[in-house]
Amino acid sequence: MKILNQNLLFIFLFGLLSMTSCVEDDDFDTPQFEQTPPEIDGTIISLSALEGILAQNDNGPFTFEGTNNVVEAYVISNDESGNFFRELIVQDQPENPTYGVAVQIDVNPLFTKYDFGRKIYIKLDGLSVGQREGNEARLGIVDGINITGIPESFVEEHLIRDTLIADVIPVQKQLSDLSFSDVNTYIELTDVQFSNSYFSNNTSATYASEANDEFDGERVLESCVSPRELIFSTSTFADFKGLLLPSGSGSLKGVLTRDFFGEFFTFYINSPEDVDMTGERCDPLVFSCGNAASPATSEFINVDFEDQNINSPVSIPGWANYIESGSEAWEAFVDNGANQSLGISARIRPNNSGDASTISWLISPEIPVETSSKVTLEFKTSNSFSNLSILQVLYSTDWDGTELGITSANWGIITDAFIVPDDQFFGDWVNSGLVDMSCFEGNGHIAFKYTGSGDENEDGTYELDDIFINVE
Repeated sequence: MKILNQNLLFIFLFGLLSMTSCVEDDDFDTPQFEQTPPEIDGTIISLSALEGILAQNDNGPFTFEGTNNVVEAYVISNDESGNFFRELIVQDQPENPTYGVAVQIDVNPLFTKYDFGRKIYIKLDGLSVGQREGNEARLGIVDGINITGIPESFVEEHLIRDTLIADVIPVQKQLSDLSFSDVNTYIELTDVQFSNSYFSNNTSATYASEANDEFDGERVLESCVSPRELIFSTSTFADFKGLLLPSGSGSLKGVLTRDFFGEFFTFYINSPEDVDMTGERCDPLVFSCGNAASPATSEFINVDFEDQNINSPVSIPGWANYIESGSEAWEAFVDNGANQSLGISARIRPNNSGDASTISWLISPEIPVETSSKVTLEFKTSNSFSNLSILQVLYSTDWDGTELGITSANWGIITDAFIVPDDQFFGDWVNSGLVDMSCFEGNGHIAFKYTGSGDENEDGTYELDDIFINVE
């Protein structure tokens, strides 16, 4: 028995030594499992086919039944930071997308399985597609006229995860280039900055931690190359909500959406790492003296347009009516409806013109600021649904008076002049306020500049009347 026990001990020690010699520094090899793409049982159709289905069904909701159709898509949202919630934004291809949709899913988080760039397949039968106000397509479960989230127990039945993680390339866009076809796609906005109103006394506003931020912190994003602006939104549940906004200019990557009521574009980022705004600011030239208590005593300009030919371009001695882009000039008109009390007015209305872009100027004669102790400006504006178009009141001290020199001159914004907002009732005429121009440096010209949206279906109408400039 003693010999047997010795043999057993020897065998045990030899085995332990053999095991130890196979392992160095606890470096175990991780088992490798071969991943293969999923087999899709169904007919694969393009994600963009949803656009046609919506159009055929008056923008939905439309429920898929018995089609055996599957759409292929790529994930472009990431809810890891909390800026997206129970929603997966997907587009039809990783580069140069043509269509995107928001998939409603009652699961949080989603990034652990449906990560950024992940290729997925969505089985449509049992799901519904609808379009919220503002052309934003949504895919999920129908509830009346609304699209709600896919229940967690059904997610894997409808969403199939591919092994491919694509390199998603954002489409570079200026703010002026954005259109409805860009909604729910991954975009890099270039030449932008946050409004200067968020930076004062060496302090900065946060992404979404201010006292008035509820649900989303909304910040104005400005273009450095056009008068365009965009609402930049951050969820108050995002883990970066307390970070300070970058004060410089540059670019940022994210997803273009529409607000809840579909009235304007909004923009969401996946992470603050997608923001690169370290360049110098591009704040526009500004002219501001505040408002005057009373008008200057002597009338210098009084334009009520009553001597103009209706439906013809405005033609006033000393004034320039210049078309920078498109075919529509400022024209005289009479509104036989709610605005008729003012008689003949001027308006710019490129809607249905067929022009891809409309930029039109109406510029005053030179104003003798240098030789006047007081100069005041006053006018009225109205709109007929200005939509995504913009009217600005500008001032230049270096315009040479020629059409060729208009776009090369330096034009600053007269910030104290109030322009009718888009949500104002279309029948109202709104006073600009009595603008004080006395502190402007140098003689110059006032310009009423209209800039269209870049989409003729979204080019609204602005009306202008009763322009008074007084001096003393």
